Amino acid sequence: MAMACSAIAQGQTSTASSAAATETPPPRITASDFAKSGGLSGLRLSPDGKLIALFAQAKGKRSVAIIDADSRQAVANFSIPPKNEVAWYRWAGPRRLLLSLSSVVPYFDIDAQSTRLLVYDLDTRKLNFISRPEMGLEGDDLLYTDPAGQFVLLAIQKTIYDYPSVWRFPLDETAPRAAKQILAPQHDIWEWYADDAGVVRMGLAFSDKITNVWYRKTGEQTFLSIGKLTKNGGDDEIWNVLRIVSGTDEGYAVKPDDSGRMALRKFNYATRTAGETVFAVPGWDVTDYDVGKDNKPVAAWYTDDRDQVHWFDPAMAALQAKFNRAMKGEDVLITSRAKDDSRMIVWSSHEDDPGAYYLYSAATRQLNMLSEEHPAIDPKQLATPRPITYTARDMTVIHGYLTLPRGRPAKNLPLIVLPHGGPYWVRDKLQYDGDVQFLANRGYAVIQPNYRGSDGYGADFDKLGEGQIGRAMQDDLDDAMDWAVARGIADPKRVCVVGSSYGGYAALWAVIRNPERYRCAVSFAGVVDWKKQLKYSSRSLESGAKRTWKARVTGSQAGFDLDQVSVLANIGKLTRPVLLTHGDEDTRVPFKQFTALRDAAAKAGKQVETLVFNGEGHGFAQSESEQKWYEAMDAFLAKNNPAD
Repeated sequence: MAMACSAIAQGQTSTASSAAATETPPPRITASDFAKSGGLSGLRLSPDGKLIALFAQAKGKRSVAIIDADSRQAVANFSIPPKNEVAWYRWAGPRRLLLSLSSVVPYFDIDAQSTRLLVYDLDTRKLNFISRPEMGLEGDDLLYTDPAGQFVLLAIQKTIYDYPSVWRFPLDETAPRAAKQILAPQHDIWEWYADDAGVVRMGLAFSDKITNVWYRKTGEQTFLSIGKLTKNGGDDEIWNVLRIVSGTDEGYAVKPDDSGRMALRKFNYATRTAGETVFAVPGWDVTDYDVGKDNKPVAAWYTDDRDQVHWFDPAMAALQAKFNRAMKGEDVLITSRAKDDSRMIVWSSHEDDPGAYYLYSAATRQLNMLSEEHPAIDPKQLATPRPITYTARDMTVIHGYLTLPRGRPAKNLPLIVLPHGGPYWVRDKLQYDGDVQFLANRGYAVIQPNYRGSDGYGADFDKLGEGQIGRAMQDDLDDAMDWAVARGIADPKRVCVVGSSYGGYAALWAVIRNPERYRCAVSFAGVVDWKKQLKYSSRSLESGAKRTWKARVTGSQAGFDLDQVSVLANIGKLTRPVLLTHGDEDTRVPFKQFTALRDAAAKAGKQVETLVFNGEGHGFAQSESEQKWYEAMDAFLAKNNPAD
């Protein structure tokens, strides 16, 4: 199968090369046009379909807004408090919106990430915190939201030293004084799970080597220990995609099938026994699913080279087919639905089309555009990414994507290696990527390797990434470059690495680890000190996600020290030009990562270009900031790795 994929990829590359040799290069698209947004993103319909919550951008500021679905007029608009990022938002009933805010707070000798939950009430026009006076760092561990929007269940710690208890918070003005503890802290239990009726049914207790599962079928029963999971047994992650249905032990989970790929399977939570496979995709992982009130699957999602959905509901499958026909050549996804399916938000895009949001009305059977993602860009001027595969030095097959600049033969091109962020639970795919298109428009070939540990390629491939940050995962980037060079596509003397978040780390580490390969590196929000980042990320002492994250980063090899692969600890080895950029309100990779490297580079006598995006977090909320990013990257690459 890998050989077949390689042959297809090579054929696509050859075809693209022939086309590039005969066409005229497209005009230079400005950084301003790449950054200019339609102003709306993250659209979510209210349960009754009457309102739409979204991110709005205007006059250099980003806010959360609510608009009327009929008139498109704003009915609410509130700015995000300074030094905060919106982690997520969702509806609580038809008239209230929940928002999770993330911020950086002092935590002993380092900083830590703190989250808090807010509710906006459309009737009172007030934005209130859902919290208690004494509370730990994590304040948005939402277990259940009442469909009518009257209350939520939150798991919270009294302090960072306490196990979390479960509280029922009303969402009206009586909160937080009317909040009630419904489940006291239990020894070693750090994660709680509720069913679709708001009954807390499961708890996970973590220790150094095992996870103990506590379970009950009803709210009247006491919790019983039903089994133990080993630390690296792979079963821990099923709890991240479970749906517990009231009144039964039977449900579903995403677990590996006989092929080793993640599949949607029947699952008994009381016995932790996986049953028959309900849905699987040969060669790819199922990543998520939804279950209706009748405890039957509604939809399952997966990514082959594109995001895909499988509808179990025949009516939804037929509607999806109609959308696909109406927008032929585009990738079409239903991203939000009213409870009665009277309205839907539909997203349509392609790897060479920035895309647009549409509102579908079942009554009129019409799709009406709500917002274009980048209205100033003509898709006809964009390049077309293609899937590739190559074999890494240890014979691991790596998938990825190659984008060739239009109007240039695919021979001895300047190359940008563009690793994705994450690095875990994330992957690149065939979708519009502004960085890819900007670089291709400037004349660069761009390669995006889905290095080992990337999401969607099965449990075995996932496990290959454990403990391999800066090591085998970095080898995969080097091997991607070698693949492009061996085929004559890339000039080995004109290669740079560009990335954001983990990709920013990989770019910086590339020029320190292998300066003979790369001419320069560009990093946005890159991790430079892994030990500090792990401490920062541990917002609760033993939360499941943080425990898994830490285990993956550190690995199990005896004697391995993260400083061996940390940029900060090795800055004295830097010999290549670097552009280091960061948002000063980043709550995912704190700004101190940037300042630490900037100061260490100056102390070591290393010349590093820097750029700070004021008021920005772990991404760009303002078009002006994104424009500065493109302009700075453009100038830096033109100086250090010119395309012409």
